[in-house]
Amino acid sequence: MRRVPAPLPPLPRPRRRSRWATTVLAVLALLAGTALTVSGVAAAAPQAWTPKPAPMTTPWTNQVPVDMPLPEYPRPQLTRPDWANLNGIWDFAVTAADAGRPASFPEQIRVPFVAESALSGIQRKITQNDKLWYKRTFTVPSGWNGRRVQLHFGASDWRTTVWVNDRQAGATHDGGFDSFSHDITALLNSGTNTVVISVWDPTQTGTQAVGKQRLNDVTPHPGGGIFYTAASGIWQTVWLEPVAAAHITRLDMVPDLTNNRLRVTVRGAGTSGHQARVTVSAGGTTVGTATGPVGGEFTVPVPNARRWSPDDPFLYDVRADLLSGTAAVDSVGSYAGMRSIGLARVDGVLRPVLNGEFVFQTGTLDQGYWPDGIYTAPTDAALRYDLQKHKDLGFNMVRKHIKVEPQRWFHWADRLGLLVWQDMPSMERTPDAAGRTQWEAEYDRIIDQHRSSPSLVMWVNQNEGWGQYDQARIADEVKAYDPSRLVDNMSGVNCCGAVDGGNGDVVDHHVYVGPGTTVPSATRAAVLGEFGGLGLKVAGHEWYPGGGFSYEDQPDPAHLDDRFVGLIDGIREVRLPRGLSASVYTEITDVENEANGLLTYDRQVVKVDEARVRAANRALIDASRSPAAPVTLPTGQYRSLRVTTPGYTDRYLRHRDGAAFTDVVNGGSDALLRSDATWRIVPGLADSTCYSFESRNYPGEYLRHRDHRVYKEGGSGDLFRADATFCPVRGANGGVRLSAHNFPGQYLRHFGAELWLATPGGTHTWDSPSRFTEDTTWAVEAPWAP
Repeated sequence: MRRVPAPLPPLPRPRRRSRWATTVLAVLALLAGTALTVSGVAAAAPQAWTPKPAPMTTPWTNQVPVDMPLPEYPRPQLTRPDWANLNGIWDFAVTAADAGRPASFPEQIRVPFVAESALSGIQRKITQNDKLWYKRTFTVPSGWNGRRVQLHFGASDWRTTVWVNDRQAGATHDGGFDSFSHDITALLNSGTNTVVISVWDPTQTGTQAVGKQRLNDVTPHPGGGIFYTAASGIWQTVWLEPVAAAHITRLDMVPDLTNNRLRVTVRGAGTSGHQARVTVSAGGTTVGTATGPVGGEFTVPVPNARRWSPDDPFLYDVRADLLSGTAAVDSVGSYAGMRSIGLARVDGVLRPVLNGEFVFQTGTLDQGYWPDGIYTAPTDAALRYDLQKHKDLGFNMVRKHIKVEPQRWFHWADRLGLLVWQDMPSMERTPDAAGRTQWEAEYDRIIDQHRSSPSLVMWVNQNEGWGQYDQARIADEVKAYDPSRLVDNMSGVNCCGAVDGGNGDVVDHHVYVGPGTTVPSATRAAVLGEFGGLGLKVAGHEWYPGGGFSYEDQPDPAHLDDRFVGLIDGIREVRLPRGLSASVYTEITDVENEANGLLTYDRQVVKVDEARVRAANRALIDASRSPAAPVTLPTGQYRSLRVTTPGYTDRYLRHRDGAAFTDVVNGGSDALLRSDATWRIVPGLADSTCYSFESRNYPGEYLRHRDHRVYKEGGSGDLFRADATFCPVRGANGGVRLSAHNFPGQYLRHFGAELWLATPGGTHTWDSPSRFTEDTTWAVEAPWAP
């Protein structure tokens, strides 16, 4: 366990700000407390506004500018040089949910932090009975004359209505996780303009996508479980952008590795009679260009394409021009990664394949919550940090759990090289017809907005049955809407009343602590959508001291390290060879009263040994690329199992009075002892790819574990058969380790001459780390009683 150093500097990135914004950023320190101009847009002065004390401070809490938080360009895959950031201090009011515009705005809020957060300066509970109101003024730079002005929102939760100069801009927007825009050109004045925004958010009292938000107290408190503080109102960047009358609105890009080309669709507005030209380059050198219809797909050649992967997240630069004749009337910048994702049979097992090759996907559950900003990371460096820690810890994947992050989060996943499983945020309950229409429409918009990100490889439709309905239909429709990615119809089909749609690309189980026994089917790969949940509370870094919980508490960092590595090793040694293709550990950080993160909620402490965790993850990934030959045992034959621990190599596994022990056996031993130390190896009672060990002198009775102790017993039923089945793992010097079929990663161990099922990093005496590997390694030898 170690403290987190000062925040990392941002990675180099292409220019995303206008010269106006760049100039302002350079002089912000000198102009604090005065009226500012951002890209020529007058911003409200900070006056007496101050943030509220955060319940926990992250390394970035005190680095958030008052006047222009999150100043980075918010849309990295569709960039233009001119834009204006409207983040900062806005006038604010809260009224009853059914009230009209208030006569006054007595408070101030720092946008884009939600009203429940400390960084917003409001920090109080918002309910379905409240409506939030935002107000500020701005001026449009004279250099934008003659162009259309767009007002963009990264996201606002949930029902958002916008007025400019007392006239409504576009239609009211319903949705908490998708971006939206209004053309406000016709509403603008030549001088000062006023924008007013109302937001109503029913949180879990409604039927909309809500994720893990709940109407809880905003200050730390006991309870809460796996649900957290609500996030109401604007929570992503608000910004202005000038565009030509005919302009590009979206750029869809799908790599086609088979034909070394990029499939592109340039979408636009006011584009009748126009064409689109797309140019792909690398390091300033053009590699391909093509011209095609606006709104229709065409292809751009990318010869000898360098393939994007977590090990080499190479991105091509992309430029799209909207042409009127030969003149470009609009141009946008972007980037693309050339990669493929699909399913294929690998050594007879259905696996997900990246660029045609199977690589085990090992990741964490990433909920995207912050103790200071709740739904909004305090800075871009903070947003990047969690993804960078995945890389530092050796993971190659992240499951974004029931939340959709800003586009800059995907930008960092693309650039750092992480495979992304993106959940569609769930509903609190099964929705009515209107709720279903809304949820599915928002899902489509989310797919559209992130469909060009190379890191995103799978859509996760629903989770553990929360608000579940029409699972099979939705999976088919998502696959049809975005055939370039995998689809998970339900994460956790074995959990909590979930109903499996039976389709999609993966069968996804949740097993705590795990890793469980998920297996592929004829049509779906096997993935472990959640497991782990190992907990460690760190004094001074708890959201509510003493209130944290986990799926399995660990007494200290050493046990956490051993237990975590044991789980990953169990996946590598036992579950990977038997068809598991991906796993998602719960979770990357603590969240409020969940204390099962690899990092604390404030990101101040890394709880685990980074080098050990990284080595375990890399070994798992490497094993998927170069699988070892399976360990086999001679079925139908008698054998004896000898201890390999130095100093005890004359001892063998034997039964006595119904329990299993080790004892010294040699040529002078009596016939009963030799018979007790002899076992018939048969195909596993619960899994024929594993093995069971039948007593020679008590046919029909087998080695089985029960409450950790190992016995010789007869029995029937699924539990008995699972307890009596062991899967072999290659040990040192030709030895074999025997993992419990139903508890992968737990091994048959001799301890004090008794036989136990032992857990790496476990807290029982028989889990002792001393000589753990040696004590769990057995030599399979000729039988003492043929």
